[in-house]
Amino acid sequence: MANNRNEIMSNVWRDGIFQDKVLFCTGGAGTICSVQVRAFVLLGGNAYIIGRNVEKTERVAKEIQSVRPGSRVIGQGNVDVRNMQSLQDAAARCAKELGGIDFAIAGAAGNFLAPMSQLSSNAFRSVLEIDTLGSFHTAKAVLPYLVDSAKKFPNTGRHASNGTGGRLIFISATFHYRGQALQSHVAAAKSAVDQISHSVSIEYGPYGITSNVISPGPIANTEGMERLAKLDSESAAESKRGTPVGRWGEVREIADATIYLFSEAGSFVNGNVLVVDGGHWRTSGAGSAGFVYPDFIIGGAEITGVKSGRQEKPAKL
Repeated sequence: MANNRNEIMSNVWRDGIFQDKVLFCTGGAGTICSVQVRAFVLLGGNAYIIGRNVEKTERVAKEIQSVRPGSRVIGQGNVDVRNMQSLQDAAARCAKELGGIDFAIAGAAGNFLAPMSQLSSNAFRSVLEIDTLGSFHTAKAVLPYLVDSAKKFPNTGRHASNGTGGRLIFISATFHYRGQALQSHVAAAKSAVDQISHSVSIEYGPYGITSNVISPGPIANTEGMERLAKLDSESAAESKRGTPVGRWGEVREIADATIYLFSEAGSFVNGNVLVVDGGHWRTSGAGSAGFVYPDFIIGGAEITGVKSGRQEKPAKL
């Protein structure tokens, strides 16, 4: 994981804009969420990340903490976002050890490629629960603390020297905008995630909370790309040609979107979906990168050439 500021975010952001604020992030050890958290910490904040894998989550937390001397980043593993009590306990520990929760990212997710003919009910349910229940549980766990933060750091529309608080971001996708083969489970889950965020924006906006969605497109060098696209040179070139700006995104571009929504620049943005994909969803059809539609459906072959989404079952809490 790089410590080069230019790889973490763009150089337009002022140092210290999140001074002493606290970010709670589910899925914080992932390739996208970890850079979002890293950018937040670099700009003055502290963070609490949770994940399934204990060793990975604690290691990534230490790596993130190294970006800014004096920062505090805590990593808690063995947390299953499908368990409401587990999320509530983690949020309480974050608030106790870091002094509160001012910002939150619901980023835990599951994904893999599978046609419906090869998708079991359990696999479908697993993705739906991780993404949808996980996002709902995250919101329920952090919202009381975000309301407190919004009272301390109100969103008045005027410049505040200590910034604002009470911001929530959900990580979604674009598969459900126009449909994509091999992603029925994720399309169902992410459409629900979007609606959870919209509900939060309506019901908690009066308390000073903003709730928005970031929907990344194809982002280079991420776990998602390993699972969702063949990465051989020919398939990658084809995928990039299908993106209007002619390339895949960089993780720092998701971090930039995060900073914007958390900063005073995003104070009046609420109930919105910010798509960061170079226009890819507008030109993507039924196929996936490296899989020619409808041949791979009709042929009925196993999905190969991408990283499997299977994981070991987490230890019981």
